[in-house]
Amino acid sequence: MKNIAKTILVILVAIYANTITAQSSLDKKTLVAIGNESVTVGEFMKVYQKNNALSDTTYRESVKEYLDLFINFKLKVMEAEALKMDTASTFVKELEGYRTQLAKPYFVDESVNEALLQEAYNRELNDIRASHILIMVDENSRPEDTLTAYKKVMNIREEILSGKKTFAEAAMEYSDDQSANDREAVQGQSGFRPGNKGDLGYFTVFNMVYPFESAAYNTPAGEISMPVRSRFGYHLVKVTDKRDAMGVAEVAHIFVAVRPEATEEDAARKTEKINNIYQKIQEGMTFEEAVKEYSEDKGSLQNEGKLSKFTSSRVVPEFVLVVDSLKVGEVAPPVRTLYGYHIIKLISRETPGTFADESAQLKERVTKDQRSHKSEDAVIASIKKDNKFKTYPKNKDAVIAAMDTTILAGTFDSKAFKAMTNPVMKLGKTEYTQADFAHYAEKNQKKTEKVDKDIYANQLFDQFVNASCLDYMDQRLETMYPDFKDLMKEYHDGILLFNLTDEEVWSKAVKDTLGLQQFFDNHHDNYRFGERVDATVYKIRNKKDADKVATLIAESDNDGDLAKALDRDSIKSVRMTPGKFEQGTDNYIDAVEWKPGVTGPIKSDVEDLVVFVKIREVIPPQAKELKEARGLVTADYQTYLEKAWIEQLKEKYPVVVNKEVLELLLNKSN
Repeated sequence: MKNIAKTILVILVAIYANTITAQSSLDKKTLVAIGNESVTVGEFMKVYQKNNALSDTTYRESVKEYLDLFINFKLKVMEAEALKMDTASTFVKELEGYRTQLAKPYFVDESVNEALLQEAYNRELNDIRASHILIMVDENSRPEDTLTAYKKVMNIREEILSGKKTFAEAAMEYSDDQSANDREAVQGQSGFRPGNKGDLGYFTVFNMVYPFESAAYNTPAGEISMPVRSRFGYHLVKVTDKRDAMGVAEVAHIFVAVRPEATEEDAARKTEKINNIYQKIQEGMTFEEAVKEYSEDKGSLQNEGKLSKFTSSRVVPEFVLVVDSLKVGEVAPPVRTLYGYHIIKLISRETPGTFADESAQLKERVTKDQRSHKSEDAVIASIKKDNKFKTYPKNKDAVIAAMDTTILAGTFDSKAFKAMTNPVMKLGKTEYTQADFAHYAEKNQKKTEKVDKDIYANQLFDQFVNASCLDYMDQRLETMYPDFKDLMKEYHDGILLFNLTDEEVWSKAVKDTLGLQQFFDNHHDNYRFGERVDATVYKIRNKKDADKVATLIAESDNDGDLAKALDRDSIKSVRMTPGKFEQGTDNYIDAVEWKPGVTGPIKSDVEDLVVFVKIREVIPPQAKELKEARGLVTADYQTYLEKAWIEQLKEKYPVVVNKEVLELLLNKSN
């Protein structure tokens, strides 16, 4: 039994192998020769199947019809190339523009993008409240200055963890973020403002720079992060609260101001006032009446106390906590902020939806955010790995040492570096020289202040490496990705086809007025009106006017007289549509008997209208003038020009279809 099964399996494998071999053999056969170019079955079928050609017909009919279209297409492209249209600067520029767009997906790591999108959504579901201590250090600082800042922030962290200082005390003493400390009043400019002691309040995804955001979301509540570097310097982040996202809220409030420097007596008086207001609301006074009567916020007073919609990062933490405690329509007891007292009413609240709901807007924000560089970084890392990336540090240091401070002024000239031909990096078999880097530096330099020359030059070198990696891959896209090569071929041929067809057919038919007239004269019997009526359709929007309008239509000799009569009687509800109508051009015209006179009222099935139709004359079938048929004539003339052009091209580039191979293809199972 096993032997029989084995034999059957061997036979099936052999049949399958023979089928594949036969198909492969057919694919390599020449199906058609066009001029000096031969097209194999495989090449033709690749295009045919990609376009799912003529799927509403049988396979045999579809292949034969598409082959005719394919031949005509190849003839036109061949002619365009013979005319060197593909070398024109406008064509080259247009194709390069398309290539830039088509290449973009190849420079994106989709797995990284998907991870960033999911990360953003997960973070959107929570609000974080955090404090920070900032030790500023410029992103262009020397390594030794960066190390000094890092040691300082680590020492501060150790002081806090050892209990020598609270986080708030350390923020007030050490942080370079000036908002941590009290700001004294300035006469005539600003009042006293208490420091936040490092407390940044609540925030969510995209509210902070990405490194800071990541540190906050990755640090458990109550703990302090390790130092995190942003473009501002080093941060210590203490997370004080993590809660479900507040989302977007709209509230109204009653406000009673309390200055930060208010005396105890003033504060007590304000406390009594806000409590009395709240008591009145409890006893039945409407919130809106209380706003009008008592609120000290002039900005929201005229809008029943309503504030603009906000997210957690746009308001003081007390507002977030109150919103989280309320249902829509509820009013919270008074709450004090650094501005004073508020009685808050929740008007609406929209929390984040599902991943499917949020992904579109999140994707757009991820693309525009600093984190989007992670995708490109992943692509560059892959290019380096796949092509055995290598740098030559000594040669790099030598060319940087040879550069002077003109690189900081933005006036560096690379001409003197042409003789520096030692490699600074290598990708695959391609070496990039010191002169290449110097030329890149000249083209990409920017005036830069307060930066060390060597640090800036090294930054330019890093940019040079990344740009070279991307350019290396860009130059090899067609080789690396056959689908991209095919796509670029399609765009190349498609642009040529459009440009030449426009020149030989579409625009020519419009511009060639003598040829169009001659074509019309030779085929004028093809352009005739059917039976028509000279009529007007009257649509009356106000039914009360219907009887009066019907009388005026009957009394008026023409639409001009009717318009004057309607204006005299101040009737504005009538719309007149006069014209010469064939069957099928107007539903109301089709619905009435075609004889002179007025028909109506007709009620519309879909609109709240009363309609009358007045037929002045029934016009028998007659020939059209060119101006009346120009659109149809132009289209037919274009078809005529294209057919004549194709015949000329076939004479110039003889077409020979291999009928035997075509028959084999037609008999192949689709």
